[in-house]
Amino acid sequence: MDEEIKPERSRTFTWDDPEEALIAGRKVSGSELFEKMRLGEVPQPPYARLLGMELFDAGEGHFSMTLLPQEFHYNPMGCVHGGILSTLLDSVMSAAVHTALPAGTGYLTVSINVTFLKPVYEHTGEVMAEGKIVSMKRQIATAEGKIVDMKGDVCATGTAICMLFDRTQAKPKPAG
Repeated sequence: MDEEIKPERSRTFTWDDPEEALIAGRKVSGSELFEKMRLGEVPQPPYARLLGMELFDAGEGHFSMTLLPQEFHYNPMGCVHGGILSTLLDSVMSAAVHTALPAGTGYLTVSINVTFLKPVYEHTGEVMAEGKIVSMKRQIATAEGKIVDMKGDVCATGTAICMLFDRTQAKPKPAG
């Protein structure tokens, strides 16, 4: 019996030290930080490179990213894993909150809710995720988001609740 020879699949990526963005994020507002990322002055987070997410647009209270679905995003059902789409939504919703924060203020996503409306495949083509602030109070911000395919069909929607805090008091743990 002839055994089919399957091509080996592999993926290699590189990333920059995330410390630079962490330091810059404590000194500038959220909107300034993302503008520096867009201009290449501050590196994007490593996870965004790992997944292939690209910053598209950022402004106060809104944020958008793109993702080109790839085979390595697939789940056992043969479509993009929901966790990848959830990460994309969490990214744009929480970043929308981040764009409205002054220097020295941080956030933490405490809850996300995602609804999947349509599967996403490699042949779907690039998808756009958009997030925007719904409400921002002293310690809590709420955002909503959606992922849209090239035809304009909504593939997933989400909501996020973020807790706001003073980053000047937070002490990062050393790597290791």
